[in-house]
Amino acid sequence: MLTNEILEEIYQFREAHAKSFNYDVAAMFADWRKRQIESGRQSVTLPPKKTSDKSLHPTA
Repeated sequence: MLTNEILEEIYQFREAHAKSFNYDVAAMFADWRKRQIESGRQSVTLPPKKTSDKSLHPTA
């Protein structure tokens, strides 16, 4: 099987990050949000998409 060094590095970073927060998703998200704010880069937050009843109940 082929290995991708870049993906392996990403997987290792993600695992180390998750482990440092004891796999607490809420704490991990708070850290990502903090890093995003501290980066100073501009980001876009889009409103949630509206769903219609048709998309929830497809016809056969």
